[in-house]
Amino acid sequence: MSDITNAIKQICEEKNLSYKAVLETIESALAAAYRKDFGEKNQNIKVEFDPETAKSKVFDVKTVVDDMPEEEIVESEKLKVKSEAETKEEKKSGDDEVKKAESDVVAGVERKKLSALGGEVRSKKEKKKEADAAISSKAEAEKEKEEGGEKKAENTNLTPLETSPSPLLRKGGHRVSPAAAFEAGQEEEVRKFNPKTELQIKDAKLIKKTAKVGDIIKTKLPVPSGYGRMAAQTAKQVIIQKLREAEREMIFSEFKNKEHEVVAGVVQRREGRIVLVDLGKAVGVLPAEEQIMGERYRLGDRLKVYVKYVGVTPRGPEILLSRTSEEILRKVFYLEIPEISNGLVEIKAVAREAGKRSKVAVAATGENVDPIGSCVGQRGSRIQTIISELGGEKIDIIEYDEDIAKFIAHALAPARVLTVELNQAEKRAVVKVVEDQLSLAIGREGQNVRLAAMLTGWKLDIVGEKAEKESKQTADGGKRNENKAEEAAAKIDIEKPAPEAEAKKNEKIETEVVPANAFAPASTDRPAEVKTEPAAEKPKKEKKSKKKEKTG
Repeated sequence: MSDITNAIKQICEEKNLSYKAVLETIESALAAAYRKDFGEKNQNIKVEFDPETAKSKVFDVKTVVDDMPEEEIVESEKLKVKSEAETKEEKKSGDDEVKKAESDVVAGVERKKLSALGGEVRSKKEKKKEADAAISSKAEAEKEKEEGGEKKAENTNLTPLETSPSPLLRKGGHRVSPAAAFEAGQEEEVRKFNPKTELQIKDAKLIKKTAKVGDIIKTKLPVPSGYGRMAAQTAKQVIIQKLREAEREMIFSEFKNKEHEVVAGVVQRREGRIVLVDLGKAVGVLPAEEQIMGERYRLGDRLKVYVKYVGVTPRGPEILLSRTSEEILRKVFYLEIPEISNGLVEIKAVAREAGKRSKVAVAATGENVDPIGSCVGQRGSRIQTIISELGGEKIDIIEYDEDIAKFIAHALAPARVLTVELNQAEKRAVVKVVEDQLSLAIGREGQNVRLAAMLTGWKLDIVGEKAEKESKQTADGGKRNENKAEEAAAKIDIEKPAPEAEAKKNEKIETEVVPANAFAPASTDRPAEVKTEPAAEKPKKEKKSKKKEKTG
């Protein structure tokens, strides 16, 4: 293995590029160096390089095309020469304008100096001449513009065939007349003969007798023993540029395959409201409209993002990220719940208001599988992981049902639904709930019913009313309570003792209460008052007790 091969492999490992891409870069660099020192004007240089022997072969590669008349070749060459001359004139005019501006600046500085010294710079005659020259130049410029507009108008009135520089239309390398192409309704594709990359068939047969239109002919060129300093510098620049392009293409293809997927990244920095996320080989952009409202992104935070779009720019691949998409919720469920990734549980629909609340409808594809339980996990372990990944967003998991009425009732959970009336034509449903469940069904700021409508795809009207069944049940319950009260009262009447027995009991109680006067405090002679509601015969008994105390 040669040193060149080892160097190529080392570059492949460092840049994560393919061996073929690096070898093509070296060949294009050698071709640029050969063109710089030894190439001619109409040569299409291609180099084949062998890294093991460090030898190269140089070819002039051309594609065989149909013969063209000499007039058309001359016309195409004239057009090329004219375009080159125009570009040169534009450059010269630009340089002249710059020189004039510089001279004007210098003249102005000199005039200021002279005026400061008190000298007279210009006379009145010179000023008049300059004013007349300025007026005449403006008039000429306006005339030129008008003439140019008239020419353009004349050109626009012509047909495409009349304005085409070449009357030859080519398709697949064969000669087609303009009239035939116009009659056939084909789009006009004017192709000029390019002597650098194309070769007419009459010239190709001189090199190869069996040449046909569309063949590629390689003419071997002498290989130089060495290159000059400028050629080597050109090759170096080509290698650096090509390696960068190959690296960008590799990164683009890698992330293009990850488009519409969830990837992990680290917050790199903020630029205003835009957050830049480091994805490893590239940096993604998280714009303000794709950020969760109220979520903070600190430097070094790890987060999962959804790759929304991957494009190509001159600076490299552009990766647009999102945290508010419904797809990120679906993809996180696929990553965190094995039953969904294995196909035992299917996500039917997702409705999301990023950062606030989401509803996910799931259904089991097999038997003996609990779709809601598998998503929630033991003690809510699985759903808590998903909630933490989405910044604490609340997630409702709902069981999907083919019956749309049942599905709507499930979607409005935790509210209890009485009836669902469907209007298939307008795809509208009237949902009746108990009055005390009305606020729960609507949710804060209409969030619950809004998410349910997004989840089911139906327009929902929530109506609160008292159910007839509940009113009947309350009436039956009241009657039963009255009957029970009457039965209890009858039992009390049966078990109630006679009035004489009650009187005797009252007398005993009262006689027992009266001695409570003995617990009066020693500092007072008056007995303690006992507040009781006396019976009808109570005053007489109190008088008798007082007489007994006096006699005693």
